[in-house]
Amino acid sequence: MMKDFGLIQVYTGNGKGKTTAALGLALRALGWNKKVCMIQFIKGKKQTGELAISKSKIPHFSIHQFAKSNKIILRPTKKNRQVAAKTLEFAQKTIFSQKYDLIILDEINPAIKLKLISEKEVLKLLAEKPKNLEIVLTGRGATKKIIQAADLVTEMKLIKHPYYKNIPARKGIEY
Repeated sequence: MMKDFGLIQVYTGNGKGKTTAALGLALRALGWNKKVCMIQFIKGKKQTGELAISKSKIPHFSIHQFAKSNKIILRPTKKNRQVAAKTLEFAQKTIFSQKYDLIILDEINPAIKLKLISEKEVLKLLAEKPKNLEIVLTGRGATKKIIQAADLVTEMKLIKHPYYKNIPARKGIEY
C-alpha cells in the first residue's frame, strides 16, 4: 500500500467551517512535521488568528494573500481578475516547488465561480500536481468538474448561524 501519495480534497457548501476544516488538517499535518502552505484567493488584509500565527509562531506553516481587502466580490473588476491571476500563478509555482506536503487553496472555488480564474487552468493544475502533494480547495460553489476531480468532497450545510441573531464575527472564533 502506498503511504506517500497526496489526494485532492474539496470543502464546499454554504455552511461555516470550510477554512476552519482546512486549518484543522494543516494542524494535524504540522504535528507530523509536514510542511503546509495556505494560499488565499479573494481574502486579504484582514488580520486573522491563522495569519497571525503563521507569521512567527509555527515552523513550516505559511499563509499568502494577494487581495487588498476582504470585501465580498459581487461584480468582478479587472483588478480583481489581475489579483486572482497573480494568486493562481503563485499557487502554480508553489505546487511544483516540491517544498510542501499540503497546500490549501483557500476560497479558490468562488474565484472559479466568479470567473476570476479559469476552471480549466485549475483542473489542469490538479491533474498535473506532484503525486505526493495533498491539495485542499475551499469555498462555496465548487463546480461539478472540480468535484469530479477531487478524491474527497465535504459539503458544509448551513442549519443555523449566529449572524441571524445579530451576533457579529468574533475574534479568535470566526477569524
